[in-house]
Amino acid sequence: MKITFMGAGSTVFVRNVIGDCMCCEALRDSTFALYDIDGQRLKESQTILEGMRKAKGGYGTIKCYLGVEQRKEALRGASFVINAIQVGLYDPCTITDFEIPKKYGLRQTIGDTLGIGGIMRALRTIPVMEDFARDMAEVCPDALFLNYTNPMAMLTGYMLRYTPVKTVGLCHSVQVCSEGLLKELDLEDKLAGRKELIAGINHMAWLLEIKDKDGADLYPEIKARVAAKMADPDFHDKVRLDYINHFGYYCTESSEHNSEYNTFYIKSKYPELIDRYNIPLDEYPRRCVNQIESWKKEYAELLENGVKDHDRSNEYASHIMESVVTNSPFQIGGNVLNSNHLITNLPAEACVEVPCLVNGQGIHPCYVGALPVQCAAMNMTNINVQLLTIEAARTRRREHIYQAAMLDPHTSGELDIGSIRKMVDELIVAHGSYMAEYH
Repeated sequence: MKITFMGAGSTVFVRNVIGDCMCCEALRDSTFALYDIDGQRLKESQTILEGMRKAKGGYGTIKCYLGVEQRKEALRGASFVINAIQVGLYDPCTITDFEIPKKYGLRQTIGDTLGIGGIMRALRTIPVMEDFARDMAEVCPDALFLNYTNPMAMLTGYMLRYTPVKTVGLCHSVQVCSEGLLKELDLEDKLAGRKELIAGINHMAWLLEIKDKDGADLYPEIKARVAAKMADPDFHDKVRLDYINHFGYYCTESSEHNSEYNTFYIKSKYPELIDRYNIPLDEYPRRCVNQIESWKKEYAELLENGVKDHDRSNEYASHIMESVVTNSPFQIGGNVLNSNHLITNLPAEACVEVPCLVNGQGIHPCYVGALPVQCAAMNMTNINVQLLTIEAARTRRREHIYQAAMLDPHTSGELDIGSIRKMVDELIVAHGSYMAEYH
């Protein structure tokens, strides 16, 4: 069996995911095909994984494929393709996505999922993923494409609507959502045996139900503890707890992410909100710089002291592949098309995040029904932007980029239409060849 990893220069992530596969008897003897366009990073990943492979008993084979000219061979015959690419990298593209909007008074925290940063990231990534899809249709048409790249809903939605590739989008925020909430509210005793239902869209899927092992609803106790945490000046998950106050439910992704998915928290006219909600502006660029430096140190230590052992993580990828290969049922929170009205009050063409059963026949999304009206409304403010960005990528028309930015809650909450259009034009010019197809 062949497992191909696209963007294998993402060394920490490829180590975790392929390391997970090496911990699984059904997957460990696979050929692990590593593909990237950066030779140095690819070599680092190969070095780490070869060390890990030997530490795990020497099973399987690692092969490397460098550059676009070797991409098709990397994909040829694959049963599974894992996608973790970052088109344009931190430097220059992420820097551009933050610095140009800042000139217009538009501040961001993460900028990889929604907002002007998420729109630009999608528009430079989708053409690359279209190339992947064409190659896959030719050389591995039955492969399952596991997408980890953000913006999740835009990229996964595009793949599912406009390519023949069997695709599911994966994000770790679902499996850590309720555990994180219960721990930060000092309800660790409720973790064991808990039951939950999570559904919505990526990064804004709602914890609709949370019950203890005996079936008792935990939301009343959760809500009773919110006020004390909101009053704590050092507590950092305030945006999501504020969601509980005003919308009745907690959501999957972090407060720094969700601070920029709406009009409520990052407002130039209300600068005091940044401190009140502990919102870390420019957080993603900081993380990028820190991760680059941290990896340099870690890689040097690994070369000197040897590769550390790896324990299987809770990332979905290896569990999905094991489930498909062994026909053993497994449940995930997956990003899939809402074409069968899995969530009845969201559009059919939206990419939704819902419980999915996995077995030997693949991914089977589960029916959820209607979200609470206010939760669906919050999701729709993001879905509008996602659908227009996908339309811009499909048509390569700049007018749809303007419209996506104009309907983005945070962007339109801060800027007028003229400034939005001017900012989009400046970003397209600054991104150069990455955005050359948009007219």
